[in-house]
Amino acid sequence: MQPDAHETGANTEAVLEVAVLVSVGRHPLTGRARRADQDARGVELAKSLDRAHVTLLHAGEFDAESESAMRGYLGMGLPALTLVEQPHGADVVPALARALSDAQPQLVIAGGRAEQGEGSGLLPYLLAERLGWPLVSGLADVEKVEHGVATLLQALPRGQRRRLQVRLPAIVTVDAAASAARQSAFGPARRGEIEVEPAAVAWDEAQEEWSVSPARKRPKRLKIVKATSARERFKAAAAKAEGGGGQVLTDVTPEQGAEAIFKLLKEEGILR
Repeated sequence: MQPDAHETGANTEAVLEVAVLVSVGRHPLTGRARRADQDARGVELAKSLDRAHVTLLHAGEFDAESESAMRGYLGMGLPALTLVEQPHGADVVPALARALSDAQPQLVIAGGRAEQGEGSGLLPYLLAERLGWPLVSGLADVEKVEHGVATLLQALPRGQRRRLQVRLPAIVTVDAAASAARQSAFGPARRGEIEVEPAAVAWDEAQEEWSVSPARKRPKRLKIVKATSARERFKAAAAKAEGGGGQVLTDVTPEQGAEAIFKLLKEEGILR
């Protein structure tokens, strides 16, 4: 009996191997460990891809805080997570690069930056440099993957979007422009397995020379336009700057001008 043509085509469809790098997040109010928002958006993006086999990868210590955060990702419907064991103060780039080289995923998704620790946002760039892969930042969506080429939608300022194509394997980073992550379910979170894998340790010598202190409250930021629909993005991109009750100074002395600027900076909370 000859196999059905449709059935044969379904069996020969290629599976897209996707690895999502996840980290331990930190709640901004309580300070408790949780899944990082941007990393969770990366998991959500990976799960939305057609014919994708998604694996989760984390490099760090295996303790109560990391386990709580990792189970937050498993609660999104993933059966397992690989934790590459690295002590505090280690440079995790070599260990992650080796793990990705062994797994050979076609697409690696990461958050824009971590919610605690160094938080420089350089990890994906260092991995891309070490692996020799292209990198696309600020990703909003992956539209399709065909013949080893991914069509991506990159988020730009003022709600604009740009369509890009990149040849796989590649690394992409997501931020708040990507779709929000689904809620983490308790049952799958407890049933998911955390597979701890030992790895060689490369110490971050530069970090030992740093002086770490609590962060201070930052100056008040200017208003950021957040657009969720195509109509709002077009409106934000085409909008002109509106006046906000400013004052036009003419024929004043330098001292009067400086005093007016100083007063405005005080009112905006930039200076105290």
